[in-house]
Amino acid sequence: MNVVLNALIGAAKSLVHPIIILIMLIPMVVALAVWGGIGWVYWDSWTSAIQDVVREHLNYAWAANWDLARLASWLAAGLALAVLAPIVILTALLIASVLAMPVLVRHVADRDYPHLARHHGGSVVGSLWNALAAISLFVLLWVVTIPLWLLGPLAAPVPLLLSAYLNQRLFRYDALSDHAKAAEMKQIFDSSRGRLFLLGLITGLLYFIPPLNLIAPIYAALAFVHLCLAELERLRSPDAPGLGEVQGLPARGTGLQP
Repeated sequence: MNVVLNALIGAAKSLVHPIIILIMLIPMVVALAVWGGIGWVYWDSWTSAIQDVVREHLNYAWAANWDLARLASWLAAGLALAVLAPIVILTALLIASVLAMPVLVRHVADRDYPHLARHHGGSVVGSLWNALAAISLFVLLWVVTIPLWLLGPLAAPVPLLLSAYLNQRLFRYDALSDHAKAAEMKQIFDSSRGRLFLLGLITGLLYFIPPLNLIAPIYAALAFVHLCLAELERLRSPDAPGLGEVQGLPARGTGLQP
């Protein structure tokens, strides 16, 4: 928990640097502008199509005491927003991951981890594959869980949990790809799974709190850079077990056969 708290504090401190301030609002503002414009143009078409589907499948006996047209309109608007919200978040996260992440990693590493050696265990192809896998599963899970929105407040944890998954899956690879070896990346992903998800959960909550959601993608990215580089520094410390010991293999110098 201390590691997660330190990452959140470190990210907050990093936000006040002029370079970070310059790029802080770009991901969410661009995402809102793009999808807000598309939604403005196509809103009536989308909601009309959804209303037609709702009217066809609505249980008329259950809705007998309701204004059917108004109920269908509310449900259509809610479902349209349920689809648009993750798209906006996803677009902002992609912009932060692809365009801002290299700048953020270099900024945090130079200021807070200047002696951390770079082993370039990741690659551009690996980053693209990681992003594709994360986004594909996120979209699939979001589509599957859309019917849960009909449960009202009971469905509130669903988007938060999905955002937590996407945050940690999307940012952890890019946070370590320059500095960690491939084996070190895998070890940190495995041993820090709980901390990574907790950080994703906390930063994911910010996406649903205006106006904090404007800076949430960059703040989340910074937090994961701080957490992952701190985990890498701890892993390389003299007191930390070697890769072989952590993975259940005998370490060198023990007198055992490798």
